[in-house]
Amino acid sequence: MLRLTLAQMRRSLGRLTAAAIAIAIGTGFVAATLLTGNVITRSSYDSVTASLAKADLVLTGDASGRLDAIRAVPGVAAADPVVRGGVELSNGGSRSWQLAVPVASSPSLSTLTIADGTAPSAVDEIALPADAAERIKARIGGTVTATYWTWDEADGTDTQHEVTLTVTGITSDPGGAWTGYGGAAMGTLDAVVLWSGDTESGLGSNGVLVRTAPDAPSTVRAALADAAPGARVLTRDEAAQERIEELGGGENFLVAAVLGFAAIALVVAGLVIANTFQVIVAQRTRTLALLRCVGAVRSQLRRSVLLEAGILGLAASAVGVVLGTGVAQGALSVLRNVQTEMPLPRVVPMSAAVVIAPLVVGVVVTVLAALVPARAATQVSPVAALRPMDAPAVATRAGKVRLGVALLLGLGGTAGLVLAVAGSLLTRSGTMLWLALGILSGAVSFIGILVGAVFWVPRTVALVGRLLGSAGPAARLAAANTVRNPRRTAATSTALLIGVTLVALMSTGAASARLSMSAELDEQYQVDIAVTPASGTALEAGTLAAVADVPGVERAVDVPTAPVTVGDSWFTAHSLTPEVVAVLHDDSVAEAVTDSNVVVPQSVAAGESGSASTAMVSRLDPETSEPVAGGTPTQLDVTVLASSTFADAFLAPRTFAALGGGDVPTTTVWARIASDADAAAVVDEVREALGDASVIVESPVSSRLQFEQVIDTLLAIVVALLGVAVVIALVGVANTLSLSVIERRRESATLRAIGLTRRRLRLSLATEGVLISGVGGVLGAVIGVLYGWAGAAVVFGGLGSAELAVPWRDLGIILVVALGAGLLASVLPARSAVRTPPVAALAVE
Repeated sequence: MLRLTLAQMRRSLGRLTAAAIAIAIGTGFVAATLLTGNVITRSSYDSVTASLAKADLVLTGDASGRLDAIRAVPGVAAADPVVRGGVELSNGGSRSWQLAVPVASSPSLSTLTIADGTAPSAVDEIALPADAAERIKARIGGTVTATYWTWDEADGTDTQHEVTLTVTGITSDPGGAWTGYGGAAMGTLDAVVLWSGDTESGLGSNGVLVRTAPDAPSTVRAALADAAPGARVLTRDEAAQERIEELGGGENFLVAAVLGFAAIALVVAGLVIANTFQVIVAQRTRTLALLRCVGAVRSQLRRSVLLEAGILGLAASAVGVVLGTGVAQGALSVLRNVQTEMPLPRVVPMSAAVVIAPLVVGVVVTVLAALVPARAATQVSPVAALRPMDAPAVATRAGKVRLGVALLLGLGGTAGLVLAVAGSLLTRSGTMLWLALGILSGAVSFIGILVGAVFWVPRTVALVGRLLGSAGPAARLAAANTVRNPRRTAATSTALLIGVTLVALMSTGAASARLSMSAELDEQYQVDIAVTPASGTALEAGTLAAVADVPGVERAVDVPTAPVTVGDSWFTAHSLTPEVVAVLHDDSVAEAVTDSNVVVPQSVAAGESGSASTAMVSRLDPETSEPVAGGTPTQLDVTVLASSTFADAFLAPRTFAALGGGDVPTTTVWARIASDADAAAVVDEVREALGDASVIVESPVSSRLQFEQVIDTLLAIVVALLGVAVVIALVGVANTLSLSVIERRRESATLRAIGLTRRRLRLSLATEGVLISGVGGVLGAVIGVLYGWAGAAVVFGGLGSAELAVPWRDLGIILVVALGAGLLASVLPARSAVRTPPVAALAVE
């Protein structure tokens, strides 16, 4: 049978090519999606852990006094404490506050590189970022004056220190770790510890970065945990995962989104392969019956068909993996040139799953697709199978069973999908579990739709056809032809419906993902720019006006701010006046604040989000940290809020004033950047405008932009994948429509013989193709939008920010492509039909 199978494949090479193309494109789509997931995960993790340099392991928590023990662990190549300092630099009349990090003991543990000059080697040396050097007009080899403060625990006062530093070099921040601070300066470890003002805590109190030797044993992690029992030992990826889960309220929404796209690709590619291959194998029913007549038994025919499907599936899937890898690498190369600030890898990260999953899917689905037609062919007697087949009817017992199965799958899958959406929105946890249920339920319901397509697609096409009947006899003939063979109409329309559903689903999911992620970023990064004094207790006069005058700043406001104690905890409290609320991106904080409570962030407060307790709140004097004279301590409810990344407390204006202490000086200015402005450029211009002021300009815009770049990267690759999905749809509709028109050449010849002109026959076939593909396109778009909404709700429901969008432009393009596909797929075979003389077409072969 192997020789017979190979011989049949050679004779049917042209017919099998269409199936092979569909399989290759389907498996290529799966491979490209999995590779995209690897790229997104890797680049996202690198982005959020840029401040960890290239550390292999990260010790979080308190490891003070353990640095020498950590460095002595076998397998540790280098270990540096996490230290950050701040120093105000001045040169002539120019001043600039600058974040500083120490020179690393190993290049792999350094977040900065030296773009020009050398790294500092003494406590009186410093290397500056290019923008800071330009602002204060510093040059390599010159000197700058540095001012820093230390805290005296004994008397609770700040002591100011002023030193002269030599500029040794210019730093670069290739990973974007410190763009929120306008870059970072570099000093020796001893210098940065002094500048941090925290000389009491031991090195390692804020964590330690560790680089392991290439051949380090797997036990090094456990040894580090023993060397620093008060700290947790994490890999960079684990630290990144925690950071992303912190952003997502405990859920890794990026991984969930990528897995969702990959699972959808697996399901839909399987459906496309199955649909296309069933059409091809079904055409060989008569050939299989002829083999029965000459002595082949049923088991031999079944093995032959399945072997053919396996060979075809394996070969086409291998081509698909290569195709998908090439598409993903090409998209990555383009994105590296476009997204220059995004830490994208040079080559797509390969894994066993990227190769094995598409191959398994292609082979298994192709074999499964061949099972049904192979079984049907072998169950029919040879003589009966060789007779001409009548048009199938759906009002048979088998049709009733099919209807029952379709209803069971469709309704059951829909119920499971609704449960997944409701569970994600209501519980706001277990995203992966709800995602798995949603994908499974969505696949089941869609299979139910396809199984029942023979019932509802022809009726829908007939309804639309009756509406078009007034357009002329060609339209009426086309409408009548669509319902003469329900299964043929359903197969033709379903081929396009699958592809359009995929495109609409992915497009809707991507658009909804962008809105949902943007809403979550609004909650996490609520203020674009924050300006605070680098020294003293108040901002200089004119700071607010200087910020407000920068082009691109939509609104700037003075924020009433004062230190307070909430029970035994110390906070910087802000009064949420209407002007302050207007600069926030999200209303969650403002909505949580009332006259009888104080809102504190979960990141620095005990308790679950939404939990409430009571505490005595007192306002402090910023200079002495003692209760203000004339202040009125007040018992307030304490509300914990998870969505805020502020490490500050928030009060209603009336409550803030009731704490007493008189008017507060201007210590904080917040600004909001216009939506159409270049956020990074605006932040740089604000720093430039305040170059002569002793202020600290902080902006989470860079962190927000990093996440938005991740989103843009995801969407850009999804758009590329949508192009592949369109090709899948075109191949599917071209296969089924072309076969349908070719099968009806005798019908077309009969119409020609009774007087139908070539023009009207061509118009009738074209109208039929457009009618069927148009209905399939519209239905696919509607179904795809619903599935896209459901997927977005499941993935982002746990974040509490599921935003649903309708990509109208994409849907319009989809429908135009669908109509064009139907027109082209039917017109080309129709040209052959009308050119064949009626007598020749009616001849019996």
